[in-house]
Amino acid sequence: MSDVLASVDRMDFGPRTEATFLPGDVGRAGTVALWTPEPDDEQATAADTVIIVFPDGPRDTPATLAPIGDLIGPLASLPAATEVRPSVRALSVATRLSLDLISRGRLLPASSPGGADSWCVGPLDSADRTRLGQLVEALPPEVHATPVEGHPGRMASPQSAAGAVLNAVADAFVRTASAPAMAGFDAFAGHDTVDVNAVESWLRSVVAGTGSDTLAGLRIELPDGVDEAVRCILQVGSRVDPSLVMDAADLWAASSAVVGRFGTDVETDLLLTLRRASRVWAPAERLLQESTPEELALDDDEVEELFGPVAEDLAAAGLPVLWPAEVFRPVELRPVVGTPQPEGGSTGRLDLSSLGEIRWHATVDGTDLTESELLELAQAKRPMVRLRGKWVRADPGRLERLNERREVPVGEVVASTLTGEVTVEDETVEAELTGPLVDLAERLRAIDQTRAREAPPALDAELRPYQERGLAWLAEMADLGLGGVLADDMGLGKTIQVLALHLLRHDLDPDHAGPLLVVCPATLLGNWEREAARFIPDVPVRRYHGQSRTLEALASNEIVVATYGIVRRDADELARVGWDLVVADEAQAIKNPMSRTAKAIRTVEAGARFALTGTPVENRLTDLWALLDFTTPGLLGPLDPFQRYLATPIEREQDEEATARLSATVAPFLLRRRKSDPEISPDLPPKTETDRFVGLTTEQATLYKAVVDELLDDVEEAEGINRRGIVLKLLTALKQICNHPAHYLDQPGPLPGRSGKLDAASELLSVIADEGDSALVFTQYVAMGRLLEAHLDANGIPSQFLHGSVPVTQREQMVEWFQAGDPQVFVISLKAGGTGLNLTRATHVIHYDRWWNPAVEDQASDRAWRIGQERPVQIHRMVCEGTLEERIAALLESKRDLAESVIGGGEAWISELSDDELADLVSLGDDR
Repeated sequence: MSDVLASVDRMDFGPRTEATFLPGDVGRAGTVALWTPEPDDEQATAADTVIIVFPDGPRDTPATLAPIGDLIGPLASLPAATEVRPSVRALSVATRLSLDLISRGRLLPASSPGGADSWCVGPLDSADRTRLGQLVEALPPEVHATPVEGHPGRMASPQSAAGAVLNAVADAFVRTASAPAMAGFDAFAGHDTVDVNAVESWLRSVVAGTGSDTLAGLRIELPDGVDEAVRCILQVGSRVDPSLVMDAADLWAASSAVVGRFGTDVETDLLLTLRRASRVWAPAERLLQESTPEELALDDDEVEELFGPVAEDLAAAGLPVLWPAEVFRPVELRPVVGTPQPEGGSTGRLDLSSLGEIRWHATVDGTDLTESELLELAQAKRPMVRLRGKWVRADPGRLERLNERREVPVGEVVASTLTGEVTVEDETVEAELTGPLVDLAERLRAIDQTRAREAPPALDAELRPYQERGLAWLAEMADLGLGGVLADDMGLGKTIQVLALHLLRHDLDPDHAGPLLVVCPATLLGNWEREAARFIPDVPVRRYHGQSRTLEALASNEIVVATYGIVRRDADELARVGWDLVVADEAQAIKNPMSRTAKAIRTVEAGARFALTGTPVENRLTDLWALLDFTTPGLLGPLDPFQRYLATPIEREQDEEATARLSATVAPFLLRRRKSDPEISPDLPPKTETDRFVGLTTEQATLYKAVVDELLDDVEEAEGINRRGIVLKLLTALKQICNHPAHYLDQPGPLPGRSGKLDAASELLSVIADEGDSALVFTQYVAMGRLLEAHLDANGIPSQFLHGSVPVTQREQMVEWFQAGDPQVFVISLKAGGTGLNLTRATHVIHYDRWWNPAVEDQASDRAWRIGQERPVQIHRMVCEGTLEERIAALLESKRDLAESVIGGGEAWISELSDDELADLVSLGDDR
């Protein structure tokens, strides 16, 4: 492989060479595979093949294999200026680290997994472990891209790979060809493997620093006087009899019978242990210099060392540090979280733009320290201070926090009221609440028990029990100024709950409650206007849309409805209004927190902000973060830490602790009810029917007016059957234009952006698909059905189309496919599928164009709502506002019970209208 190694002898690493370590049973048997991601023909044929785990899975890869022993020199001497891949550079660093450990005597005999002789590095002190940790953290994946045994798709961990490389270099480097003859024993000297199973337990104990029956330890004795030294007593114990413990001073004076109880080589074992300890802690060398080591007098710096990683190093060397119990009464620092008093006292709104504060209290055994005791700790000359008859550790670094005052966003403070914890410098600690936060925490924790609110008297509707519960939640969160996400399933009445909230706030506080801003997709503007006119007819509603939009003379109880696009353009103007509430409907539109829409709507302040959506989490947890960052800014902290500490552990590792923490934080701010909830389903009617009003595009409006003007003239001049035919031609043309210009013009496309009805239906079907539900879409026209099928498939929504030309066998197969779960959308021509089908998998029925005969529509709807259906069904009727579709829909709604007898079947009744009645029916919007 010319680019990998110009010559195995010269070890010339090429600039494209990657290096992967392949461990062997013994360290010295390890090899390094040198390879390139895209080998040329010469490399592919001349090299060996190894399995490399790539991101997309394991792959046989041409490589040159070199024993680790042959690469020690080239890797250790690799110049820093040489252009090599990060994997080669990492192996070079690991080689030098291993050689450094060997030069300092950090080398231990061990047995391999197969029971063969092998050397390993150790024991490691704290500095060594830090260097090893840095190596592991920086190790490129190519170094450890070898498959785990039994899991071919998973690569080895960087920790195991780094340790294996260090041990392999050590095992290969310390052996020489003449060593066996000089030592008289092959094990640990020659390159051939030697079975050391006979001494395996001893070898393992050596590595652990416990190679005998003798136990040793350093017992710390604290002085009575302030100026006396801390004593460190060498103590001896028996591994065989744990109750046998003695100071070394007593052991040296004891009889041989007593000494024998500690093992035959107790003196040697103690000296070996002290020798290992001296490598990690210099004061232990003073004990080695004594003929009978007994104790040490420690200065303050040496005592401070024993509070740090040195204690772990000594324990690893077989000499643990034994502190008296009272030393482990540390000064505990407890964060206390506070926030400014809300306006109006504890029942006022919490200002989310304000800052909270974290300060610290110091305690010992749960009791706060006095100012004089804190001063004594701060001025301590040694690591420990005697307070209240107890030794307490004086940690200057931690005590400095007592003077800290850290400002935090109120959103983060609110989160701490729920979890009882706060994160300070990446450390999560328990927090104590003060001031108004105590009341806030109690109210949030009791949010589930909030008493249901009855509908305001001015609401022209009767709320269902779950809607009264939703109104109570909305009112409480608005009262607190915190907002939230109302995540009820589609069809459970999120709109009417918001309208009831608007009325309620003006009833309770008319002097301070202000206007309501509703932001929604353009297709829902008409819905909000009509729902408001239906349920709260005395409240003014303003559509803030179009060229003539204005916010002048805004009434205090007015409802303003705007689109997300308008908010992007007019954010500054909207932000100047003193909104009582801002509501984002179909709030998945702001799930991308970096989008212009999400950034713009977050600038519009209000007393409280709410998001309405049936899918609070569509793809990732960042969707939820984006919604709550709009409603309750800062509750989940900045996006990057949220992704790192919550989203990623939950999504990738199913971290239960992170899941519980997130759930506790968001629970009060997210009200989620499903149609299948036991307390809701009994209250739902068999069918929930909704007229969805949508606007025409400019192209549709132009075509509509042209057809009306042309054919109305023809109608006035015709009589009898000719007139009836022209009227039906007019109705058909107008319905096709309302469906889509391409339908009327007999075009295959393009489809997006030309029809308000198609865009609205597509948006609705996307929401239905995101909720995991299925839908039937009925149309009178085969041509429109084909356009719908093509448009849905182009937008990634699987669909199928049933019409009159489909053979019976294929028709049955299509029904089976749909009922079995594929696809999610079933487009059906009304005549072909209006009767005779059992499609109970669907929970939504969309009438794309109206038959204008309630009985026919009901029969089509009943394809989903029939015996065998276990879930509520939502019926959606698409209606183009300002057109004959809206006027006929109003007529059908007002005369629903008598519709069949009064109107009759189909559209024949329309042909009997007078010229003036017909003109009034079909004229577009303002033309009336």
